[in-house]
Amino acid sequence: MKRVILIVLDSLGIGELPDAADYGDRGADTLGHILDRKPDLNIPNLRKAGFGNIKGAAGGRLAVQNPEGAFGRMKERSKGKDTITGHWEIAGLFTDVPFRTFPNGFPKEFMQKYEAAIGVGTLGNCTASGTEIIERLGDEHEATGKPIVYTSADSVFQIAANTAVIPIERLYEICEIARKMLVGDMSVGRVIARPYIIDENGKRQRTSQRHDYAVSPTGKTLLDFISGEGKEVYAVGKISDIFNAQGITKSVHTDSNMDGVDKTLEAMKQSFEGLIFTNLVDFDSKFGHRRDPQGYGRAIEEFDARLPELIEAMTGEDILMLCADHGNDPVHSGTDHTREYVPFVAVGKPVRGGVSIRDGSSFADIGATIAEYTGTKAEIGGESFLKDILK
Repeated sequence: MKRVILIVLDSLGIGELPDAADYGDRGADTLGHILDRKPDLNIPNLRKAGFGNIKGAAGGRLAVQNPEGAFGRMKERSKGKDTITGHWEIAGLFTDVPFRTFPNGFPKEFMQKYEAAIGVGTLGNCTASGTEIIERLGDEHEATGKPIVYTSADSVFQIAANTAVIPIERLYEICEIARKMLVGDMSVGRVIARPYIIDENGKRQRTSQRHDYAVSPTGKTLLDFISGEGKEVYAVGKISDIFNAQGITKSVHTDSNMDGVDKTLEAMKQSFEGLIFTNLVDFDSKFGHRRDPQGYGRAIEEFDARLPELIEAMTGEDILMLCADHGNDPVHSGTDHTREYVPFVAVGKPVRGGVSIRDGSSFADIGATIAEYTGTKAEIGGESFLKDILK
């Protein structure tokens, strides 16, 4: 039974795209700048797979002789650099009109209607870092019970709350109300619940109970075609949120990157054909947005240490693919995603080692390759490069 395990290393870009300047991202290079700040980056297993041999990746500083995987880089065709746009394109669906963003906050008239709908005022309504805004407005939120609303350069409406003040069920409820209201001219890609607690040291800490409420895909994706043929689409992490559960047959929540690896391994123990689709979000949420190159580097090392487990768990016809959905250069200005090439690495018994594939004209080439390998008739964008990577 042919199966692909696709793991998205969320935000691990490998250098600016030709149009990066149009997005304010000239010079962005997530992996390269991490290596600059952490020259002792120790990722032997990713390097062995060919990660450092990808054209332009970290200037070739991580390349090895005789890599065992197939590798290359993918160029985003869609307009934007956000999570939904990247994942949808991987699955063969392009976004030609970018999701609307609100760099100056949401219109006053909308916020008044929203506050009336939830029965309480709000705080914030600005562009901010999630960790910064709960420190800045946490005291007032905890004193008044008003939720904190904020956004970013992405198309998001985020609501932060201390779960001792607004219980998690109520936070989800007010997010669902926002999702129903943010349509038409006010449509955003995601409404995100951002719960936090105050820990034993008196510090505010965001929890793993985050929940994303995404718009539904605007058409069929690879996931619809795979599941439509009776095969499994097993979503690990926030994949189900990103696709609004469309085309997914089973999903599991994750608390961290390492929990995501654990649950991917659990899925791999089951016998089925189709796709295991995993997102490891910590790279992006804990280190990219927080502009922490050292922490980002350590997170890559932690994943690298688990890569042999994933390879060992593969069956004879499994292919493990690694990629990203955008960049998030932790030394770039601001706190937002960056418009970059993303890496692609494939390993497994069916894969020819040491193969450098052509530059992908879109992330959708990954989806087209998965469709061909799994024998799925999928009417999606992208051009398969399966013949280039198979033995």
